[in-house]
Formats: sequence, structure tokens, C-alpha cells
Amino acid sequence: MNFCSVKHVAAAALIGLALGGANSKAWAGIDDYEFQLVQNAIKKGDAAIVAVRLVDKRSGKVVPDAVIFAKRVDMAPDGMEMMTAPIESLPSTEPGIYRFKANLMMPGGWRLSLGAKVQGETGSLENKLEFKAIP
Repeated sequence: MNFCSVKHVAAAALIGLALGGANSKAWAGIDDYEFQLVQNAIKKGDAAIVAVRLVDKRSGKVVPDAVIFAKRVDMAPDGMEMMTAPIESLPSTEPGIYRFKANLMMPGGWRLSLGAKVQGETGSLENKLEFKAIP
């Protein structure tokens, strides 16, 4: 291999590395994100606060500015999926934390189902999180 060929190969390799690093976000998928409960046990009541964080599983960092388009809370963990409770979104107190006010009228197992769009990603994120309502 002569000097000119080595230069071209090295230049091509550097360009490939630069482009690969610049597009690393493009390799992310909606499966790289998940909601996690802030607390697994929440005091029952008509104004119970359920908080979740949205996490990028690759880095462990929280993800702000997701658009939550679906939310539901029910008692599926206790075999009562049809028993739902009203739920409404609350303003966030910190980036990447999403809060909801729910009417958890009885103690037991509850499931929070969320649907969201993550900024810059295609597809929708759907998670089901189980927690306990305690007296």
C-alpha cells in the first residue's frame, strides 16, 4: 500500500467515526426508554400523588419533555382490572418526573398504564407499572 492509499483509508475511517458519533441518537429506539415509579407504596385517598420518572436505559438519565397522551389507573394486580379510578396530570416539579393525582379509594394493588411520545424518537412508549395503595 502506498502513502496516498494509506491517507485515503485513514481519512475514510475518520469520516466514518465522525458520522457514527454524530448519529448515535439515530440508533436509539423507543425500547431504550422506560417509566419507573418514584415510590412503590402510595397512601390511599382521593388526592393520591403517583410520580414516575422517564429514564433512558442506556445512560440512566431522566428524560424531560415527553408528551403523555394516555393514562389509566386500575386494580388489575388484585384481579379487578375493571375497577378504575380517575387520574389527572399534574405539573412537574423537576425535569423528567411526571406526576399524577389519582383517586385511590381502597388499599391494594394498583396498575398505572402510560402512553407517551419521547421527543426525537419515532413510535410510542407504553409502560404498565404496579404499585400498592396503603392505608
